[in-house]
Amino acid sequence: MSIFVPAKARRAHSSVGQSSGLIIRRSGDHDPLGPPVAQKQITAAEAVSLLRDGALVVTHHAAANPQAVMREVVAQKIRFTDLKTFHVLPVGYTEYLDPANATHFKHITTFMGPASRAAAEAGMVEFIPSFFKDVPALMGTQLKVDAVLLNLSPPDNEGWCSLGVSCDYAPAAIRAAKTVIAQLNEAMPRVGGRENAVHISEVDYVVECNDPLPEVAGAAVSDVEREIARNVAGLVEDGDTLQLGIGAVPDTVLGFLAGHKHLGIHSEILSDSIVSLIESGAVDGSKKTVCKGKAVATFLVGSKVLWDFVGRNDAVEMRPVDWVNDPYVVGQNYRMVSVNSAIEVDLTGQVNAEAICGVQFSGVGGQVDFVRGARLSKGGRSIIALPATAKGGSVSRIVPSLCSPAVVTTSRNDVDFVVTEYGVAALRGRSLRERAEALRAIAHPEFRDKL
Repeated sequence: MSIFVPAKARRAHSSVGQSSGLIIRRSGDHDPLGPPVAQKQITAAEAVSLLRDGALVVTHHAAANPQAVMREVVAQKIRFTDLKTFHVLPVGYTEYLDPANATHFKHITTFMGPASRAAAEAGMVEFIPSFFKDVPALMGTQLKVDAVLLNLSPPDNEGWCSLGVSCDYAPAAIRAAKTVIAQLNEAMPRVGGRENAVHISEVDYVVECNDPLPEVAGAAVSDVEREIARNVAGLVEDGDTLQLGIGAVPDTVLGFLAGHKHLGIHSEILSDSIVSLIESGAVDGSKKTVCKGKAVATFLVGSKVLWDFVGRNDAVEMRPVDWVNDPYVVGQNYRMVSVNSAIEVDLTGQVNAEAICGVQFSGVGGQVDFVRGARLSKGGRSIIALPATAKGGSVSRIVPSLCSPAVVTTSRNDVDFVVTEYGVAALRGRSLRERAEALRAIAHPEFRDKL
């Protein structure tokens, strides 16, 4: 017995509720004469009623979280004992991850956010170690996708809907899913990128809504984070192409680059900070060798400032994560600079950016993808930035050896620079003794003797 209500065939001219069996989907295929949107329209409650217990449901990522439908999933939770969801970074509505719902839902992911961590403690989470670039390849292979829940812009006159602020693994999930359910959301901006779109003929059911996107405001930046960002910015030259990871330090770096010229962006994530740099002219992409003149990303996390910006101009182009994060694509950019954060770095240069003493805290994300891409780039550099201490200054984050059981995110062979508020340690080409001395010099003074 199928665990999912069979969906309509892609080209069936049938009304909602009828089934035509197997879905045949071809890349780039669409039928402008297919059923009109009105024939596919259902309520959020009707959409969730299609889900069968035990199904694997992939949801649109990050700020594209299909919140209207997910709220209804929780409202109907009594129907489920094992509904599985997959996404990477949860943003916005996450009540389905509440430990109180452990008897109804399970979660599969490659990255742990705050809501996922609480769910993991309740035994609700299956964590898959994976580079972000490899997530699309999991769709339809290791992940047998029963349904994908999307948050799309309404279709244009030719039937094309924008994937908006999250492209990443959505195209792969659409291809792999047995059934595609989409919120057609007036609040979703149309963001540039040929592959950041899905034709309405590829959607089985639509739920019309005007649901504001979840916003993530920039956190207050500490003096330590500001000094780290200043040190990182000192390694950036005019004409570099940048990737900045998740966290206060990478985001703050952008604030120190206003005086730079002809910067480019090729990054898995963009936030509000990019808006002022593009508008000021510091970022113009004129020296880029991949997507010249465009700021390239695979998903966006920010506020309405960012949503309005990307919706009214074509400076930002969204692409799938298996292309954006491909080290060989990244490495084609001249002078590619990757900036990522870490939990701890040992004295040989090994980087742990995802676990605390073996307990999964986040994930590898795109860090290794971009570190290796930067190393392939002519004139490229990889930078790992972190505060020198944690827990109110009581613990050094420059350590003799990684906390056991050790998790190595980025190998010591790949790191060029490690930066703290106390300076910069250049590691490329240095011996183990030289690395240890350089890293000790940027540790907090109170821990240097112990190191």
